[in-house]
Amino acid sequence: MIKQLKNSSIFNLAGLVIAWFIIFGFFAWKGPPTFHSLDNLETMARQGTIVSIATLGMTCIIICGGIDLSVGSVVAFVGVVIAALLVSGKSPWIALLGGVAAGGVCGLFNGILITRVKVVPFIVTLGTMLIVRGGAKWVANDKSINPLPNWLDDIISRPPKVEGKPAGGFVGAVFSGVTHLFPVGVWLLLFLALMVSLMLKRTRFGRHIVAVGSNEQAARLCGVPVERVKVLVYMLGGMFFGLSGLMTFSRLTLADPTVAQGLELDVIAAVVIGGASLNGGQGSVLGSLLGAWIMTTISTGCSMMGWSTFVEQIVTGAIIIISVAIDRMRVRKD
Repeated sequence: MIKQLKNSSIFNLAGLVIAWFIIFGFFAWKGPPTFHSLDNLETMARQGTIVSIATLGMTCIIICGGIDLSVGSVVAFVGVVIAALLVSGKSPWIALLGGVAAGGVCGLFNGILITRVKVVPFIVTLGTMLIVRGGAKWVANDKSINPLPNWLDDIISRPPKVEGKPAGGFVGAVFSGVTHLFPVGVWLLLFLALMVSLMLKRTRFGRHIVAVGSNEQAARLCGVPVERVKVLVYMLGGMFFGLSGLMTFSRLTLADPTVAQGLELDVIAAVVIGGASLNGGQGSVLGSLLGAWIMTTISTGCSMMGWSTFVEQIVTGAIIIISVAIDRMRVRKD
């Protein structure tokens, strides 16, 4: 059985890679020559970081058998919290930590409602999606917040090239070269992806997440603290959504309480495309990242082709339906 699951996972990942090459090849053929340039690939990597970091949290939630529709609202709320802290005179580090903590509190709130009130995650997070969005507008007084420039603005942007020898000797040269290849946000994404993958595969908490998503009653009988696992998973997911909010703030260099509307659809689509089952118990970090990369490629390609946004929305909706249908067929086959 384990060997069969591994073979299925490898087949799914190979299919995602092939699908991306087909999509990328189509836009490279039909789109402008700049689409397949290195500069555009770097831009896609920066833009995809926002969705990709959020997929790390959503992957854990879906594997645990849940779902979270409040992603976009949390991203907007975290951006507002970060900007408000900066405007009030707090240091960028305090603003960063405060924003991520705000995302964690939103996730904790979702987890407590789901486990204590015993309402299905879809309904709870549908409600908190509106509550958190309203909270973001309330804190921002229903307008954008523009803090003074600071180093948080550079997390997701490529730093300008510095002439001369970089400070710090060999270490400084290596760091300078790495950050000029990709911005800090992309490297942070790769590090977090590795940590989440190791957590799911190598830690007791990761095994509990999979067990709860696979069969909650069986996990409970085996001594797994199901409620605690769910609360921690939603809180962890909220923190990742908070980091995605940080990346959004860094990209815009301001906080807009209306930003990231519909982001939850892109995130859920990426995770489902990556092979995660909406029934829980199945999914992978690498698959989710590939799904996010496919979504980013489609979004960038449609934009560079000059197509209207409704084309991207139709394609995204179709991908979600097809991915869920494939998942259902796979479940019935098993």
